[in-house]
Amino acid sequence: MTLPAGADTAPETAAKRTARPRSAVSAGVGIVGLIGLMSYLLIARYTPEIAAFLGIDWGNRGPMSGPNSAIASVLACAIPMVLWSVFVDKVHRNPSTGIDWAQRRPWRETVDISLTKLAGLWATWGLIALTYATMRYYWEGQYEFSMELLERVAPWLLLISVPYMLWLDRRLVEPRDGCYQFGRWLVAPGQPVDGRAIGHHFRAWGVKGFFTAFMLSIVPGNFSSLVTVDMGEVLRNPYITGLWAINLLYLVDVHIATVGYILTARPLDSHIRTANPYGMAWVAALICYPPFILMNGGPLDYQVNGSDWGYWLEGHDNVMIVWGIVLVGLTAIYSWATMAFGIRFSNLTHRGVMTHGPYKYTRHPAYLSKNLSWWVGALPFLVTDGGWTEGLRNTVLLGLVSSVYYWRAKTEEKHLLADPAYQAYWTWAQENAVVPRLFARLSGRKRPLIRLEPDERIGPVA
Repeated sequence: MTLPAGADTAPETAAKRTARPRSAVSAGVGIVGLIGLMSYLLIARYTPEIAAFLGIDWGNRGPMSGPNSAIASVLACAIPMVLWSVFVDKVHRNPSTGIDWAQRRPWRETVDISLTKLAGLWATWGLIALTYATMRYYWEGQYEFSMELLERVAPWLLLISVPYMLWLDRRLVEPRDGCYQFGRWLVAPGQPVDGRAIGHHFRAWGVKGFFTAFMLSIVPGNFSSLVTVDMGEVLRNPYITGLWAINLLYLVDVHIATVGYILTARPLDSHIRTANPYGMAWVAALICYPPFILMNGGPLDYQVNGSDWGYWLEGHDNVMIVWGIVLVGLTAIYSWATMAFGIRFSNLTHRGVMTHGPYKYTRHPAYLSKNLSWWVGALPFLVTDGGWTEGLRNTVLLGLVSSVYYWRAKTEEKHLLADPAYQAYWTWAQENAVVPRLFARLSGRKRPLIRLEPDERIGPVA
């Protein structure tokens, strides 16, 4: 059948030709971070051999697998990303930083503002420190390392914050932000302040305080295991090979995410525009992390009397290899989704809209790939004890866990849709991205069944 002239401009084809909105971060940022991390991982693993080659007496100390080396690996990941962001992407020139580099206000015009902001900043840090000191779980298990590290760096942060604030406020277009409003509330009682800005300030630092401690706590363990693992043992068994590859990918995810939580700075355009203002979003996110986690050992634990793919596929090496490849592929997508953020990764925040990498194919690649990996890896319907009822129970519970992540995605969209840039990306993805188009075709709906619209009373997100 011959199509009439102009038939290729049908709505669906036209939608396909719609240009994808520009991403807030370039792909190069995550790539150089990955290169830096992998380079350091190899150096740490083969330190004895490198020392011998250079004629250095390394003794019997072995690879550099300790917690300090793990933190050095975070720096090895962060520094290339910062350099790329500044010298290649020139993010410090973005209007969204709120900085006018041509502006140099006299010191006397901004010193009072800076001192007020320092009062607000230090008081905020004091509240976070008080929370850490009060909550016992921060001083147990893997969190103990985070607390020891933060204790060591806290005096330096206090010292550096003074010249940084004095320098930055001379160049900010509007230095009277939420930190200033909180400081003003403290030092000038009774004076008018912007309560909305103070609320944003506390939400942003709540995210940073909660997740930075968590991320720092999980860095050393996985790093040490990958540095010291016996590769001969890894390669002898397809199951162990799969676990090693998955752990390596999670190492990338954890390191880049840790950098993201630490580097919230306007000169890098990585500051938090807004933290999610909706309570439902915070509940959905926090129940996925300790100490509030509902999964491992909690009421939504879907692994009771169960095992994983290695147990069920033992003795079937060919099937196990295929299964492992699928799991590694899903984990790679999850890690790629984090890497795409570069130095801007963070839960519950808006720090710019990502449209590249896996975000070309779906709005929520991390949640989708992570949940699929749990279903493929856990096989919850198979159990070692308890019969079909236990398998059914585990299956339902994993379904509830996936529902939590679905709700997280929807509440994140509710927050971000207040930004026209995200609205443009959302619409583009719905019409062009592979996963939304697949769901639209399967459901017969052009729009998702649920789309939570932002509350107009909240105000803009950027």
